[in-house]
Amino acid sequence: MHEVPQREVVRCEACKLVQFRTASDNCRRCKKSLLPEPPKVQPSIALVLEASADVPDAGPQVAAAVRDLRHVRNLSQRQLASRMGVPRTYISKIENGKAMPTLSSLDRLARALQVDISALLRDAPTRHRDEAAVLLNDPFLAEVAKYAAHLTSTQKSIFLNHVRELSQSHNRRMA
Repeated sequence: MHEVPQREVVRCEACKLVQFRTASDNCRRCKKSLLPEPPKVQPSIALVLEASADVPDAGPQVAAAVRDLRHVRNLSQRQLASRMGVPRTYISKIENGKAMPTLSSLDRLARALQVDISALLRDAPTRHRDEAAVLLNDPFLAEVAKYAAHLTSTQKSIFLNHVRELSQSHNRRMA
C-alpha cells in the first residue's frame, strides 16, 4: 500500500493564516517565514567547536539529541527534514549515527528544532538537567512543580486541560 505523507499544519504568526507547511516555509498569504524565529543569542562557532572538542565522540550524542528533541517537539523525520530543506533519509542517518552533520547543518538542525546548537552537542543527562533548570527558573512553574508531585494522574490531566483551555482562550482574544 502507498503511504500518504503527513503534512504539518502551521499558523503564520504575522497574518494568523492556518495552512499546511509549504516547501519554502513561507506563508501563502503574506509570504513571511513560517519558521520560528531563532533565539536572539546564537553561540559563536568557536563555542560550538570548543563544546564538541570536549566530547570525544560527539556523533552518538548528536544522534540522541536530534531524536529526543524531534520527539519532544512531536515532529516526524519528514517534517524535520522539510524544515531543514534536506531529504528525510539524511535525518535518519543522523539519528542512527551514520552521518555527522556539518556545522552549517547543525545550525539548521538547531533552528528547525528551536534549540541552541550547544544543546545538540551535550549528552542527554546534561541536556535534560539544563532544560529542567530553565523550567524551574520560572517562578510560576517552580510553584506548580511543588504541588504536582501530590496530584493523581486524573488531577494532573484535569489541570493540564484547564491550562490548555486558558491558553487557547487567551490566544483567541489576542487574535
